[in-house]
Amino acid sequence: MASIKVFDPVSVPLSVLEGLQQLRAQVEQLRQENERLRQENERLRQENERLQRELEEARASLDQAQRQSKRQAAPFSKGPPKPQPKTPGRKSGTAHGRHGHRLPPSPAAVDEVLEAPLPDACPQCGGSVRETEVATQYQTEIPRRPLIRQFNVHVGCCCGCGQRVQGRHPLQTSDALGAAASQIGPDAQAAVVLLNKTFGLSHIKVAAVFHALFGITLTRGASAQIVLRAAVRLGPAYQEVRQEIKSSPCLTPDETGWRVAGRPAWLHAWVAERATCYAIDPHRKADVLERLIGIDWSGKMVHDGFASYNRFKAATHQQCLGHVLRRVRELEAKATRGAVHYPRKLIALFTEAIHLRNRHQKGEVSAEQLRQARQEFDKRLRDLAWPAREVPAYETLSAHLWKHLDEWFTFLSHPEVEPTNWEGEQAIRPAVVNRKVWGGNRTWVGARAQGVLMSVLETCKRAGRSGLEFVSQTLRAFANPLLPRPILLTPR
Repeated sequence: MASIKVFDPVSVPLSVLEGLQQLRAQVEQLRQENERLRQENERLRQENERLQRELEEARASLDQAQRQSKRQAAPFSKGPPKPQPKTPGRKSGTAHGRHGHRLPPSPAAVDEVLEAPLPDACPQCGGSVRETEVATQYQTEIPRRPLIRQFNVHVGCCCGCGQRVQGRHPLQTSDALGAAASQIGPDAQAAVVLLNKTFGLSHIKVAAVFHALFGITLTRGASAQIVLRAAVRLGPAYQEVRQEIKSSPCLTPDETGWRVAGRPAWLHAWVAERATCYAIDPHRKADVLERLIGIDWSGKMVHDGFASYNRFKAATHQQCLGHVLRRVRELEAKATRGAVHYPRKLIALFTEAIHLRNRHQKGEVSAEQLRQARQEFDKRLRDLAWPAREVPAYETLSAHLWKHLDEWFTFLSHPEVEPTNWEGEQAIRPAVVNRKVWGGNRTWVGARAQGVLMSVLETCKRAGRSGLEFVSQTLRAFANPLLPRPILLTPR
């Protein structure tokens, strides 16, 4: 029977034992490395899934934005309807507001009186009818038949120098005779301007409206010529608007994309207390504003984060809180776990400052309390913006906040300043609607006319004046020594 050899560690050489120990250490090291790689692989897998989800969301958002950009009604699209919308109509009960109705005109405004006599017999039983009272009803109608005027223009010559002289009636808008003797009246021309620049109708639709409602034949070319001619004659009023913008103590600028002759351009809007001015320029830069107010303008400027406005060093700036709040809310919507604290603190800080100013406007907080509160708000924002952030988007936002640290709460030191640039955006909105209807301007001559007419009409609206009446008066007074030129803005 063979003998069984028993392993005796004493008999194993020392070098073999050391090799076994080293091998065991290497196996343990490899096991730990394998565990680390397994955990790293799991982390990368989760990170890959998260990035895939974000990529899908980004693709969906991009597809939606591209679809909306191709729709004419894209600015008014607000997503799907609410699952539980409010009931339309008035609220029940006594607190639903006054009942509105059309007020009757004054007796002096009645152009004709018509009688609605009683029938000879009752329509139900055929009996005789006895009159008990006379009630009144009013009807306001549009004129379907155009008013056609004939001017007998008296023509003569000067007995001294022989110069040709002709008469001019206050309702005339031109001295043209002969082939150009048949013209459109001043009110009709002003209506063409409003339909095109305020209500956004194209020239061919303006012509269609005049034919359908008033029986006036108007071509698309005639409508365009009326608009261009009105812009020239409203040039002095446009200079009034530009001078008002230049001398205003507070401005709210904004800009939006435009097109001229099919090429990209920019529509600039500047809103002051009494005036709104527009200008179309090939570039987005604030050069056009600098040419108007000068680089040394020292008023208060409310604007978004567009860097070109920073060139006005002498001005007191107010960065738009609406823009930064939208940016912060987007970051909050994407944040998870502890990353939500930073955007939520910023939202709370900015909204608290806005609510404090709203209380001041209601008379609950004094202007001095606002000025004192600004120091605390500046300190809290400094504490939030200073520390470095691990999330790259947070670090970018913090750098933006820090760069304009003294420009976020200007509205607390100057309560007359708005915390957002909503006035500029509201001035831009009608132009955006018009751009989506007829795509911009075909020529730079039309673009300059666009800026002039929009400026005059919007300034009339701010002043509570009728743009139709002002344009009509200006057309009648142009080159007519019998009529003074109407003044758009009264001197301060």
